[in-house]
Amino acid sequence: MLEKLFKLSARKTNVKTEVMAGITTFMTMAYILAVNPNILGEAGMDPTAVLIATALASFIGTACMALSANLPFALSAGMGLNAYLAYTVVGAMGYSWQVALLAVFIEGIIFMVLSLTNVREAIFNAIPYTLKCGVSVGIGLFIAFIGLQNAGLSVDASTLVTITSFTDNFSTAGISALLAVAGLLITAMLYIRKVKGSILFGIIITWALGMICQAVGIYVPDAAAGYYSLYPSFTITDFSKIGETFGQCFKVDFSSVGIVNFIVVMFSFLFVDMFDTLGTLIGVATKANMLDKNGRLEAIKPALMADAVATTAGAVLGTSTVTTFVESASGVAVGGRTGLTAMVTAILFLLSIFFAPIFTAIPSFATAPALIMVGFLMVTTIAEIKFTEDNYTEAIPAYLAIIAMPLFYSISEGISFGIISYVVLHLLTGKAKKVSVLMYVLAVLFILKYIFL
Repeated sequence: MLEKLFKLSARKTNVKTEVMAGITTFMTMAYILAVNPNILGEAGMDPTAVLIATALASFIGTACMALSANLPFALSAGMGLNAYLAYTVVGAMGYSWQVALLAVFIEGIIFMVLSLTNVREAIFNAIPYTLKCGVSVGIGLFIAFIGLQNAGLSVDASTLVTITSFTDNFSTAGISALLAVAGLLITAMLYIRKVKGSILFGIIITWALGMICQAVGIYVPDAAAGYYSLYPSFTITDFSKIGETFGQCFKVDFSSVGIVNFIVVMFSFLFVDMFDTLGTLIGVATKANMLDKNGRLEAIKPALMADAVATTAGAVLGTSTVTTFVESASGVAVGGRTGLTAMVTAILFLLSIFFAPIFTAIPSFATAPALIMVGFLMVTTIAEIKFTEDNYTEAIPAYLAIIAMPLFYSISEGISFGIISYVVLHLLTGKAKKVSVLMYVLAVLFILKYIFL
C-alpha cells in the first residue's frame, strides 16, 4: 500500500529510509514545540494552548504535504514570523494577538487563492536555475548559522557575532557548546562512514552525552538562564488549554484597529511567508534533485496549497504562520524522497501533543550538529553555479542571495536581493530581453516592499 501511495521505488527509496528520514526531520524541528510557546507567550497567549495548536497545525500541514504533493517536506510555525507577531505586531504596534491571528488567517486564504490561480507556481518557475542554486546555498549557510547559535557557539558581541567563551559559565553554556562540537564531529564521522541515519544518530548520541554529563554533575541545569534538565518529563499535556486560543482570531473589534493598519500587518505576513516558503521549496528541492531539466518542481501546486491550508488552520487553532521548514533538508540528507517521510514527521507531531514534555527535552545543542551538517550538504550546490566572466550576470545575483540569507537572517531577504540584482544587472548590461516579465514584476514588488512595509 505504501508503495502505491508514495511511489517509493520510482524515487529509489524504501520504507526504512523514509521512516528514518521522517524521524530525523521531526527531531530537528521538535525545538519549535518549546520555542513557539515561549515567543507567543510574550504576546499574552497561553503557552500550553500554543504548544497544542502548533503540534496540530504542524500535523495538518505536513500530512497535506505528504498525501497531496508526495514530497518529504515538513511544516510548522515559522521562526521569524512568530517573533514578528509577538514583538512587532503585538509588542511595538500595540495590537492584540487576536488581531495578529486574524491577519494570519486572511493571509492563508489569500495564499489558497494564489495557489489555485497558479500565481505562486509561476513565481517559482520564473526564478532562473542559477538563482535557485544560490538560494539553496544561502539556505545552507542560514541553517548552519542557526545551528551555531543553537549550539551556543555563536554569540552576540561588539563585532555583532563571535565564538563563545568555553570557560565562562562552563557548567551550562560552556559544556553545551562543547557537546555540540563533539556531536558535530560524531555526526560528520558517521556520515563519512556512510552510516544510515547518521544525522539522527548524531542527535541521539549528543543528547545521551548531555544526560551523562548531567548525571555526573558536569552539566548543571539553570532554568533561570535557559538551561533545563536534559532528562525528559513524562507528564501529560493539559488539553483543555486549547480553548484559550481556538477560534479567537474571529473575535476582533476593528474599531480599535483601523482597516488600513490591519492591511499593512496582513501584507507584511503575506510577503514574508510567500518568499520564505518559496525559498525553502527551491532550496530543499534543488538539493534533493527533485527539479526537472527546466528547474521546475512537479508537485509545486499541491505543496503550496498544503502550506496555505496549514497557515489557515494554524490561525484558527492559535498559532502564527505555518510554513515549510528548512529543517526538512535534514530528512532529505538522510535519504527521504517521498511523502512517507513527511507523513512520519506529521504523525510524530500528532503524538507530541500527548508526550510534548519528552520531545521538548531534546536540547538545542543536540540538534545543532544536525543543522550544521545539513548546511554543509546544501552548500555543495554551489558547484552548480558557473563563476565565469561570461556568466557574471547570473552568478553575482546568486552570490548576493547566498550572503544575504545568513547575514540578514531571512530567506525572503535573500531572494529579494537576488531577484532585484538579477533584473538590474541584466538591464545595465544590455541583456534585458533574457529576463522574464514576471521577474521584472517581482523586482518592482520587492522594491515597493522596502519603501512601504
